Amino acid sequence: MATTHKGECFCGAVKIEVTGEPEGMGYCHCRSCRSWSGGPVNAFSLWKPGAVKVASGGDTLKTFAKTDASERQYCGKCGGHLMTNHPGLGLVDVYTATIPSLDFAPGLHVNYQETVLPMRDGLPKFRDFPADFGGSGEEVPE
Repeated sequence: MATTHKGECFCGAVKIEVTGEPEGMGYCHCRSCRSWSGGPVNAFSLWKPGAVKVASGGDTLKTFAKTDASERQYCGKCGGHLMTNHPGLGLVDVYTATIPSLDFAPGLHVNYQETVLPMRDGLPKFRDFPADFGGSGEEVPE
């Protein structure tokens, strides 16, 4: 039986569930993610869209798309950030802070060229993205 993790926005109006295992987990250092998350780095977990469910509060869920690459979703009542749909990748980034029962096991850093918080953790650090995600595949040193 697949594991289901439950989460919610800041006020609890929007509840989400993710089922199974994420396709990947890591850290994004791009300016957009930093600005949206309000922190120096964004911890992400990527899921196939069918594994992500809005269990309740869907009528409150709002979307903001600065670019075609990312559809950021948040609660219309409290503004709590929940997830980002990445249509080009066919994946949904559910913010790891939103699903506290997920055992976060990051595997890489993306957009490390933009970092404001250097991290020495031995994980691969990609200048932009791995090649199989449309990036250069170029790694940068810690």
